[in-house]
This record gives sequence, structure tokens and C-alpha cells, in this order.
Amino acid sequence: MSCHAEAAVDLPLEPQAAWDVVMDWNGQSAWMLFTRVWATGNHGEGVGGGVSARTSVGPVGFTDDMVITHWDPPRECTVKHLGTVVRGTGTFVVRATPQGSTFVWSEDVIPPLGRVGRTAWPLVRPAFELMMRISLKRLADGVAR
Repeated sequence: MSCHAEAAVDLPLEPQAAWDVVMDWNGQSAWMLFTRVWATGNHGEGVGGGVSARTSVGPVGFTDDMVITHWDPPRECTVKHLGTVVRGTGTFVVRATPQGSTFVWSEDVIPPLGRVGRTAWPLVRPAFELMMRISLKRLADGVAR
């Protein structure tokens, strides 16, 4: 059973430009909280492409290896989390709007610790989504400059 989290932000960019910014894996390191991201297999592009992310606070952290399972530029990318800490899928969607685009980031995660993790999800989800929203605000602030 997976647990859902989602956040969205409006960007003053046409969809292709928003896609280019969002799918710049190395560039995500500038806006994702506590996380350094980089492309691995196939430059992080296309189904089967790879991505890794190191999330840490000080010396405590973990590396999240992912594989792209859905690739539909400039609209949607889904990754499968392959690790033991983070499992499930993450999806990035770019939608056209009259003002530019909306970027939606969603995660359907399988929490660690089985039933305990699923039971704790309603307590963890607000903090998780807050970190997602802060990250997306950093993204929006970066593209507005």
C-alpha cells in the first residue's frame, strides 16, 4: 500500500521551458531541500534512464536510486524509487496555463517499517508536503529571477 503526497506551483514559463528546468536533474539540487540530485543512466532521460538523489541533514542521510518508468516530454515523467528507505513512485507533471505552466510533484511512497510506517503516514504527510512546497517555492523563486 502506498501513501500519497503532492504539491504544485505555478511557473511563469511555457511548458517546454518549465520541463527543461524541472527535468534538469543536477539543477534540482538548487531547489530541493536537503537533496543533491544527478542523472545516472542515459543522462536521466527516457524510459530506463537513471537518477540518484542524496538527501541528508549533516552526516545523516540516504541515497535514493531511481529509474524512469514513464517519459512524455514536456508533460510527464515518473520514476520508480529503488531503495530500501524510499520505495514507490514519484511523478512530475507540467501543465500549460494561461500564465505559463503549473508543475505538480507527487509521490506515492511505500513507507519503511511496514504497518508502523503506514500508520504513522497521517502524521508524517503534512511535514513531507511542507518540505515539497518549500522546495517548489525555491524553484519558482529561482525561475522568477
